[in-house]
Amino acid sequence: MSDTPKTVTVTLTEPVTYQEQTYTSLTFRRRKAKDLVAMDLVKGEMRKHMAMLASMAGVPLPVIEELDGEDYEAASKETIAVMGKSVAKAVKDAETAAAQAEAETEELSEE
Repeated sequence: MSDTPKTVTVTLTEPVTYQEQTYTSLTFRRRKAKDLVAMDLVKGEMRKHMAMLASMAGVPLPVIEELDGEDYEAASKETIAVMGKSVAKAVKDAETAAAQAEAETEELSEE
C-alpha cells in the first residue's frame, strides 16, 4: 500500500475569484495520467505545470494563473506529496544538489 496521501489542501493567503466563485483553499488529489495529458493542452513550461495543478485540483486553469505568488509556491511545494515517490525523490535530490553547490560556493568565497 502506498504511503502517498490521497489529497493535500492548501489554504490561500489571497483568495482567488473566478467566474463569480471565490476560492479560499484548493484541494489537490493524487496525480493521475490525465493530469499529465492536461499539460499537453497548453504551451509554455510554467503553464504546463499550472495546467497539471488545475487538473489535480479540479479547477479551471485561470484559477491557478491568478494565484498570489506565495500561494502558487505553496501549492507547488505541498503537491509534491501527492505527485508520487519519483517526483518526491527528484525534488529531494535537486535540493541536496543545490545545498552542496551552495556550500561549495561558500567555501570558494572564503578562500
